[in-house]
Amino acid sequence: MGLAKDMADHRLDIRNRSALKGCIAQFAPDFVFHLAAQPLVRRSYADPVETYETNVIGTLNVLEALRELDKPCVAVLITSDKCYDNVEWVWGYRETDALGGPDPYSASKGAAELVIRSHVKSFFPAATSKVRIAVGRAGNVIGGGDWADDRIVPDCVRAWSSGNTVELRNPYATRPWQHVLEPLSGYLALAAALHERPELHGEPFNFGPPAHQNHTVLELVQGMSRYWDRVRWDDVSNSHSGPYESGLLKLNCDKALHHLKWRAVMNFEETVRLTAEWYRAYYEGHPDIGAVTRAQIDAYTAAAVKAGQVWAQ
Repeated sequence: MGLAKDMADHRLDIRNRSALKGCIAQFAPDFVFHLAAQPLVRRSYADPVETYETNVIGTLNVLEALRELDKPCVAVLITSDKCYDNVEWVWGYRETDALGGPDPYSASKGAAELVIRSHVKSFFPAATSKVRIAVGRAGNVIGGGDWADDRIVPDCVRAWSSGNTVELRNPYATRPWQHVLEPLSGYLALAAALHERPELHGEPFNFGPPAHQNHTVLELVQGMSRYWDRVRWDDVSNSHSGPYESGLLKLNCDKALHHLKWRAVMNFEETVRLTAEWYRAYYEGHPDIGAVTRAQIDAYTAAAVKAGQVWAQ
């Protein structure tokens, strides 16, 4: 996509505190978006130590690096909708609900939130801190360019591109599916608001679709089949035994709407269509996948303008 020529790209292990401090000190950023993570539930069972080191200690290292900045800076730290202690109730979780989780990934995200809360209160006092911090919690994102293992869309497109049938372990599990561009717009809106409004310092925000827009894994796959004729699946839920995965998860995003004037702009069908069309273009050998990506960003921004989103005006 030619991004390398347009940015300074420095890569390091977020668990390396000294390297991270040096990088942030060198750049002296005005804005920081912390999205580095071990983001997979099933991988957290295979390697819980890596999961906690990356998600908890890594977040701590970001905060420690920010402590040494002697300049104004806005930092948006991204955790996950799975930071909540999910008891699978039918209403959406609010930012004030209990944190935690039964699997290492969820617990690591809940723990990261506790670290953030403690550091904000201990080392970034609202009255005097030059660094302002807020937290973003996003629902399940889908969209082109995701190649992670053990995630439903990448697993599906890899299987379908080879003519194989995908096995659905939990076809009736529901998630607050949203296109990846939705929470990204939320993070940007949060950063802009935090820059102008110090009262948002230390506040967490959910970013997700409307609470009624909760669909199952099966509905997601069926939706993709309307835009890509390679889609094939088998329901193996009765024969599957594996680590615990939550069945029902919803978010309440009223806080983002009230304070940031942010809300998701695409419905489930539009989200699925953009996702399926990106992967279909990729696997059919589109000559410029970067152009496909930029066109989808433009289409999403136009939809946000039409919906009256403040950030898009």
